[in-house]
Amino acid sequence: MIAAPDRTPLARTFFDRPVLEVAPDLLGRVLVRTDPDGRTDPIELRITEVEAYDGPNDPGSHAYRGPTARNAVMFGPPGHVYVYFTYGMWHCMNLVCGPEGTASGILLRAGEITEGIEVARKRRLSARHDRELAKGPARLATALGVDRSLDGTDACASESSPLSLLHGTPVTSDQVLSGPRTGVAGDGGVHPWRFWITNDPTVSPYRAHTPRRRRT
Repeated sequence: MIAAPDRTPLARTFFDRPVLEVAPDLLGRVLVRTDPDGRTDPIELRITEVEAYDGPNDPGSHAYRGPTARNAVMFGPPGHVYVYFTYGMWHCMNLVCGPEGTASGILLRAGEITEGIEVARKRRLSARHDRELAKGPARLATALGVDRSLDGTDACASESSPLSLLHGTPVTSDQVLSGPRTGVAGDGGVHPWRFWITNDPTVSPYRAHTPRRRRT
């Protein structure tokens, strides 16, 4: 019999570590999205794919050139949620880690919806299969109803937070693969800082960076 996931909340100390330690350790953990108004059922997601971003040491990071209004949360305490808007249409969700001021974070790239699947289906009408509901960072945020209003959310305040992390069932090192991050340009694209669970069907496909063409 497979043991049920551990529902103990992750402590802030879990995130107060180097980003390359935290990132693979997030695989198998459970993210809970609740609606404070009670209009929708809670959604639970088992994390299956992440990418690490190492702040000022990483050209691929939003924090590489220092703090801005957009990335301010990344410079704050660990365990908070950094949400950004991209391409004028999609939100993506990150978890801040490392000591306050280091601005490192982890992009949640994919996961398996384990609870609240009907709610996720209504938000992701284009998904052909349930395994595609959160297969990719924008799809994940859409399925969970995450937008910029949740930027700065404390994911360690489990009882009061609309986003929280549970211990779940962490995977063993032999179940984890790593490789280049998806769509990251230049020097930042060479780091093998994307981590995923081996053979998991919810993991998104790798895509190398493709320069955007200017319209003429």
